[in-house]
Amino acid sequence: MCAERIQRFLMAIVLTISMVLFATGHLQYGVILQTFVIVMVAMWALTNFCPSLWIFTKVFGSCYEK
Repeated sequence: MCAERIQRFLMAIVLTISMVLFATGHLQYGVILQTFVIVMVAMWALTNFCPSLWIFTKVFGSCYEK
C-alpha cells in the first residue's frame, strides 16, 4: 500500500465517523471533525502540503515514485 491510497482511506474513515456522529445526535463532535477535514483539505489545496500525506510518504513511500 502506498501513501496516497492510505491518505484517501484515512479521509474516508474520518468522514464516515463524522457522518455517524451526526446520525447519532452528536452534532457538536461531528461538526468539529468535519471542520478539521475541511481545513486540512483546503490547506492541501492552497499549499500543496498535507501533513498526513507527508508522514505516510516517509513511512510507506509514494505511489508515484519511480
